[in-house]
Amino acid sequence: MRILIVGDRFIPAAYYADALAEVCGAGFGPVRCVDWPGVKAEQHAAQQVMERQGPDAVAVPDEIVDEVGEAEVLAVHFAPVPSAVLRAASHLRAVCVARAGLENVDVATATARGVAVVPVSGRNATAVAELAVGLMLAEMRDIARADASVKAGGWRKEFGRPGREIGDSTVGMVGLGQVGRAFAERLRGFGTRMLAYDPYVPDEVMARHGVVRADDLDLVFRESDVVQVFARLTVETDRFIGARHLALMKPTAFFVNTARSRLVDTRALYEAMAGRRIAGAGLDVHDQEPLPADSAWRRLDNVTLTTHYAGDTTTTTLRSARLVAEAVAELAATGRCTTAVNAGELGWV
Repeated sequence: MRILIVGDRFIPAAYYADALAEVCGAGFGPVRCVDWPGVKAEQHAAQQVMERQGPDAVAVPDEIVDEVGEAEVLAVHFAPVPSAVLRAASHLRAVCVARAGLENVDVATATARGVAVVPVSGRNATAVAELAVGLMLAEMRDIARADASVKAGGWRKEFGRPGREIGDSTVGMVGLGQVGRAFAERLRGFGTRMLAYDPYVPDEVMARHGVVRADDLDLVFRESDVVQVFARLTVETDRFIGARHLALMKPTAFFVNTARSRLVDTRALYEAMAGRRIAGAGLDVHDQEPLPADSAWRRLDNVTLTTHYAGDTTTTTLRSARLVAEAVAELAATGRCTTAVNAGELGWV
């Protein structure tokens, strides 16, 4: 089976090649590797564009078009796979993407050409869950603000309110997918009361993770001392958290988003923060990345900001490559990948 791996600055091609050798055997292949050119910031910016406008919105990498012709499997992470790449791939059977999001792949064209599009899920759930805990702690105990004060020569101990303990709080989750479940498992040790709104998750799954079901989204915002956002970005969830929900929050409550900025009306969130209508926020995702130097978010004293790196760990990187290798192994052994998003259209289920 002929494999073309496109490495980027997040997951090098060698990681996939090593994983394929481990999962499928040293003689599996042939395997060819190319690199998507550009620095990490450029590739992240391109992914941001594709998230909004699709894979045809960025330049088609010549490296992929020139090499994909004989490939049966294309393995990528952030690299764009628009219609031009798919048309150049006359033997392609599957595009395996080392992430859950598929904004960088023209799924419709792939399906029309009989090509499976296979994402991997759960690859960074633990990493994102751990940062969500970290951002919550940073806000509830003012860790980043105290650190900044000490490094600036001060000794700040007053932050406008006393610190809060997680174990004495109610934490509400918007979405209880793999990240939400990993977060809940880590939070159980604190003795926290946990709520979750997710109409797609059965009661028994909620119970297994020690979570109380919230029958509507308003309840999460009304009762929680911390609201954690773990929902997937879809047409239905685009900006679905707005001013009305934020107005339901307690003035002592915190808001944490490690999912996607477009799940939230960020103007409404900024106004709630600037007006001190909620206590604080921890944000790993932003409408503009990197934040402009003059961004008003940089001037707020009640927010902890990180650089969209929740899933960026060594463990996540290695796990992503291995999950791609396991999908390739399934295709080689059975002629199909049951986790393909277009498995139904291809007659595989």
